[in-house]
Amino acid sequence: MQEVHALPTIAIAGPTASGKTAGALALAAVLGQRGIPVEIISVDSALVYRGMDIGTAKPTPEERAAAPHHLIDIRDPLQAYSAAEFVQDATRLIAEIRTRGALPLLAGGTMLYFKALFDGIDDMPAADPAMRAQIEAQAAEQGWPALHAELARVDPVTAARLAPADSQRIQRALEVWHLSGQPLSSFHTTKKIATSTDTTSAGALFSLEPDDRVWLHGRIAQRFDAMLASGFIDEVSALRARGDLRPDLPSMRCVGYRQAWEELDFQATRAPGTPLNLAHLRERGIAATRQLAKRQITWLRSMPQRQVIACDRPGAVDALVRAALLRLEQRNA
Repeated sequence: MQEVHALPTIAIAGPTASGKTAGALALAAVLGQRGIPVEIISVDSALVYRGMDIGTAKPTPEERAAAPHHLIDIRDPLQAYSAAEFVQDATRLIAEIRTRGALPLLAGGTMLYFKALFDGIDDMPAADPAMRAQIEAQAAEQGWPALHAELARVDPVTAARLAPADSQRIQRALEVWHLSGQPLSSFHTTKKIATSTDTTSAGALFSLEPDDRVWLHGRIAQRFDAMLASGFIDEVSALRARGDLRPDLPSMRCVGYRQAWEELDFQATRAPGTPLNLAHLRERGIAATRQLAKRQITWLRSMPQRQVIACDRPGAVDALVRAALLRLEQRNA
């Protein structure tokens, strides 16, 4: 087994449905065979929520048994989880995992979390209910595309990566601007809250990106169909039945959950016994997931340190494993 100080941090990022879980588990298995235990840290803002398993494509119990996983099922859907909290948790876990003589493997698709961990994150203003209410009232009068245009004037960097209808993120970006007088993008490029341990400089970031977006779109459609077949509607219905969750919560605004919630809301206004319009939900859910993937790829392209693995080529997982092993060998040479 390698000495603790020699164990780097390996990170696997990529858009949704690019094969991150399969890649992480394959690498963990190969390293385990070589006497290097691996613990996986989830870098996913949706996997933190309990009771949200199908729509998040959460690793199965069998997959989670193959290697220890962290930062999964740590929040109730009623609770928020911020990038700053992720940095604190991930930094602590990386140190603990190394102390146990294992290799920390970060894997996920929440690029803001990766960016915050790699570059640090500034102290952003906390949510302000009064300001949010003001922005929502403005949106009700003018529409979210108009607010997106306003955001483009004060924070063009953030606006460029948001869709005009992405109300949650537009609202937060405008809220930060009004409260601090600074664009949200400025907080993502400063380093006032630096990680307290050496989390990235000795490691490597591998990015699973498709050469052909059509391949990824096909995978997204297959995944959404599999979610529907596995009981996704029942999962969202159970969350709604709790009575304490709202569609404006970060958990319920996750891709897929938001569209399912809205479709169930619409069904409730129709005649009793009217079946849910699954075709419409499928169309909207797949479209929203494609938009998410597009944003994720845009984030990744802003990370020049990444090593790209073409996830749509045959043998992509093997290529990822070989690249990671080569990086480890070079570091220990």
